[in-house]
Parts: sequence; C-alpha cells; structure tokens
Amino acid sequence: MAVSEEGFPARKRRPSAGAFVSPNFSDNKLLQSLFLLSQEISSLSPLRILLKKSSSSITRKSRLLSIFFEELLRNPVNVFPPSAALCFEELYIVLQRIKILLEDCSSCSKVWLLMQTPSISNSFHQLTGELSTLLDIFPGKELNLNEDVEELLNLIKKQCSEKESDFDSNDENLRVQVLKMLDDIKREIVPDTSKLSQIFDRLNLNNSTSCSAEIENLEDEVQTQNDDRSKSDIVALIGLVRYGKCVLYGASTPRTTSRRRRSSVDVNFPADFRCPISLDLMRDPVVVSTGQTYDRSSIRVWIESGHNSCPKTGQTLAHTQLIPNVALKNLIAMWCREQRIPFESTETNVKLNGVVLNKTALEATKMTVTFLLNKLMASQLPEALNRMVHELRVLAKTDSDSRACIAEAGALPLLVKILGSEHPNLQVNAVTTILNLSILEANKTRIMETDGVLNGIIEVLRSGATWEAKGNAAATIFSLTGVHAYRKRLGRKTSVVNGLLDLAREGPTNTKMDAMVAILNLACDREAVGKLIEGGVVDMVAEVINSLTEEAVTILEVVLKRGGLAAIVAAHHRNMMKKLATVLRDGSDRAKESAAATLVIICRKGGSEMVSELASITGIERVVWEIMGMGTGRAKRKAGTLMRILRRWAAGQIEDHVDIGQSTTVTMNSTRLVLPG
Repeated sequence: MAVSEEGFPARKRRPSAGAFVSPNFSDNKLLQSLFLLSQEISSLSPLRILLKKSSSSITRKSRLLSIFFEELLRNPVNVFPPSAALCFEELYIVLQRIKILLEDCSSCSKVWLLMQTPSISNSFHQLTGELSTLLDIFPGKELNLNEDVEELLNLIKKQCSEKESDFDSNDENLRVQVLKMLDDIKREIVPDTSKLSQIFDRLNLNNSTSCSAEIENLEDEVQTQNDDRSKSDIVALIGLVRYGKCVLYGASTPRTTSRRRRSSVDVNFPADFRCPISLDLMRDPVVVSTGQTYDRSSIRVWIESGHNSCPKTGQTLAHTQLIPNVALKNLIAMWCREQRIPFESTETNVKLNGVVLNKTALEATKMTVTFLLNKLMASQLPEALNRMVHELRVLAKTDSDSRACIAEAGALPLLVKILGSEHPNLQVNAVTTILNLSILEANKTRIMETDGVLNGIIEVLRSGATWEAKGNAAATIFSLTGVHAYRKRLGRKTSVVNGLLDLAREGPTNTKMDAMVAILNLACDREAVGKLIEGGVVDMVAEVINSLTEEAVTILEVVLKRGGLAAIVAAHHRNMMKKLATVLRDGSDRAKESAAATLVIICRKGGSEMVSELASITGIERVVWEIMGMGTGRAKRKAGTLMRILRRWAAGQIEDHVDIGQSTTVTMNSTRLVLPG
C-alpha cells in the first residue's frame, strides 16, 4: 500500500494539565466535579460519521454515571471511606481522558480520523474496561446505598463489562478503500471518479468548502506530528483531498472574508517577518555576518549558488556561518498562532538521506495540476478562469514539488495570456502564481526563457490593474534577480528600472517595499546602477526616505558604492545631507548604520564642499559621537571615521596625505577628497 497502517500513529494532541493528575479536592467537591464532568461528556454531540458505535456507547455510559453521581449528591456523606475516595479520584482521571478523546475525534480531520479508527476504537474499549474495573471495586456497601442507586450502579457495571465489540466494519471497509486509492495514486493510476465520490460522500465532504476545511484540518494534524514519515503520510492525504475537491466540485471561489484558519498566502504579514530572498514568511530565521536576517533555506541556497555577498546590503560576507535568530522565530511563531496560520513547514518533499519518501503526494499533485490546466485551457468565462488560477496560486505556494509540477506541466504559457486580463482579480492571481513559481530556482529559468512571460510581468509592473498586481510583479522581478545573470539582464531593461522606481514613489507602503527590495538587488550590479541613476533613483530615495528609511538609505549606500556619487552631488540642492543627518539622529539602528556609511563615502569622495555641508548641520558632531558610543559595531566604525573627517576638516589639517584611521589614508587636492583603492 502507498501508506501503511503504521504510518498513522495516534494523534499527538496535548491533553489538559489535569487530565492524568488526581484532583486535590475535598470529598464533596470531588463528587460534584465528577457529576459536572460526566454531564459534560454526555452533552457532547455524538460522532455522526465515523466511530459512531464506540462514541455513542461511552457517551451513554457517561450519562448513567452522571445520574449515579447526582443521586450520591442528594444523599451527601460527610467523609467517604478511603477506598471510595480513591475510586472517585481514578474515575475523575478516566472521565477526563474520555472527554479529551471525544473532543479530539470531533474536531480533527475526517480522513485522518478514518485512518486511525482501529487504534481509536481500541482506546474507547480500553477506557470502558478501566471504568468497569473501577466500578467493580467500588465499595457501594460501605456507602449504604439505597436500593435504586445500587441497582443503577449494577446496571452501569453490567454495561461496562459487556464484551461485545463496538468496532464498525463499515469504517474499516472505507479505510481500506482510501488506502487502496492512495496506493493507486502512487502507481500513477488516476482514481475512479465514482469511487472517489462515494468516499467523499461517506466522509461528508460534499462541496468545495468542506474539502477546504478538511485540508486545513489535515494541515493542523501535520503540526502535531514529530517524525517526518508521519508528516509525509498526512500530506499524501492532503493531496488526495485536494485532488478530489478539484475533480468533484471544481476549483473553489477565492475567499474574501476571514477564515477560521488562514495560510500565509492570504495574510499580509509584518515586513520584518518576510525573508528578503523568498518574500515568504520566515520559518527558520538566521542572521548572516552583515547582521541581516534571512530564512535559513533561502540564504543557504543563495550561498551554495556561489554568492559571497549579502543579498540585501550587497556587502561581502565575512563568513558563511548562519546564526539562529531565536527571538525573531519566537515572535513569528506567536504571531502565527494569533493569526491561526500553521508555522512549521508542511512541504510534501520530506526527505531522508536525500530520498523522497512519499511518491503518493507527488503523484496526487501532478494529477491535480493536470486537471486544473486542462480546465484552464477549456474555460472562457473570467469567473471560471479565476477559480482555476487561484487554485494554482495556492498550490504553487505549498512546496517546491508543487512549483515544479505546475511549471513542468506547461502552466506558464497559459498564465501569460491571463496577465493582460481586464479583470483585476484574475490578473492578481495570475501574476501571484508566477511569483510563487519563481521561488523554485529551476522555474526562474523557465520564466526568463518562456516567450512572453517576462514581458507580461513587466507590463503588469508598469500598468497593472491594481497595486497588489503591481507589487507582486515587482516581487517577481526581485525573485528573478536572485540569479546573477538575470539580475544583469533585468538591470539593462529601462522598462524594469522605471517601473520599479515609479512604484517605489507612488504605491502604498507594502507595494513600495516590494519595489524597493527589487531595486536594491538590481543596485548590486554596477551596470544596473547606471540605469537606476538615469531613472532618478536618488530623487526617489529623497522622496521616500521619511517613510521607508532603512530601505531608502540602504539603496543609497549601495548606489554610491557602485559609482553613484555624481547623482548625489547633483541632488545637493535637495538637502540630501540634511536628510541623512536626520536619519543618523532619529533612525533605527540599521538605518543609522547605513546613513553613517553613506556619509563616509560622500565625504571621502564628494569633495570639501560636501564635508562643509555636513559640518554646517547643527549638532552633527554630538549625533556622531552618540553613535560611536551606542551604535551597532559597523555603525561605530563608520561614525568614528566620520568624526575624524569632521575634526580634520575643522582643524584645517587637510594635506596631501592625511591619516584618518588605522588603515585608511585620505588624499586631498584642491577640491576633492579621494579614497585610494
């Protein structure tokens, strides 16, 4: 079989703190708690789809126990015999476990519950046996029970001691059918639609909405498992449900309202939680030598691809050690819990020694993609197209295998035709699907080489129907610039450069951010810097520096390093020096660091006029001095260099060769301060 029975261990749901601990109650308080607990269990809704016999049987016994405890409360006993008190304590623990089991079965995924019916049925049987044992040793005679109560106790004992099995053969037959279907999928046999429909009907998965909720519940189940094998097997079930949802009920209509539990696809998460490389929510944030934070998987691919620089700042990495950012990871985890977003990765390609363990999930994904693309080619109505493309968008966000399947199946040429759609939602879903596909390295090449795709993205960037579409086009450009050759190619395109600069000036904050990170990546190439300067990158920085300070100053620093000084000098009348000094005083630590580095470059290479302009700013030395004492390590070094330049300038000690630092020599002519090398 594709998924073995051993592949579905008992669900690791965390019990309540008091589930297996004897309560520290007085006798009467304990009896009252037993009565309330048994009432809670008997009031729970019975399981209506699976394990009906087992759940109904134990709920019925709990109802009888609640009557028994109520009768005891009507005839209170001052002090119970020790043996009775001990039985009550043990009964409390067993009833707590029954309650948790019933609640767990009611709230979990139906397919997952089906896979566990043998073990859960056995759990119900064991709990009934424990009730029977405790009732057998219960000292009823010592409590002087009246005849009616004693008769009730004997009835409960009899029911708990009955040996008949509550196992439902219908549940087992259905479970075998699902396992057989998973095995067929693994062997690349497309499921029979009528059989698939029968299974989904039995599980009450009778529309697209219920299937989407089932997928969400299965994703929750992944988070409860600790071993990769179990996670992989559950993801195979997700693949089956997703395929059945599309085939039986069609792609779902994109939701615009809030959901019980969302994914990061549907949520605008804080910018600090976004990996600058993948643009996705960081799952394992790590810090590189420059102090920037990235998702571990993304920065690892970047480094292994031969890059020795920081993707965000362009600085050379002093080393490739990745330091876990535990504090940020905890913040992201807390935020995800509040937003009901799964935090841990649920990718299907769980690997052991590099070998994919679950072929079933992969084949289910391929079948789903094939079905969606066939429907996409046959559909003409915008509403139907939007549903199909949205389904592809969500699937492309899931994992690298899905991204590969979608691109390999030929989705890009179909998506290109939709990029120019006049329907805003359809255009957004199309460009976002391409963005999600671009996360996979191999797909970057497909996007760059497939006719019309790049031009379509650029067109959306320049004249998209919504800011969201434009922002996601910019994010796609950023993703593509992760490959050095594509960065150079994109940087030579005036339409790309001007589109990004316009978006950075005019868009809402999130959209501006997408444009800014793409511009920063382009600025790492000297040839692209020339294009950016021609397009007015310095003027753009001056316009947005108050709202997106860190990004703006970092771009300015990188542009300066690659020959953009003339543009700064030309923009002198725009008070760029004053703006940088303000950042130096009021910005974040990261912004102050970049501002100090930028001012050092300007003062070294910009001539005495620029140094004079900086020195004329009121309180600048005090601001620089404060950074020397309390800034980041790099900020302290840059501030120290800046202070030495200002002091030398103020003292009139500018000579042909003036040493302003341990390893820095400044050469001076009549108008220009030059940094050799």
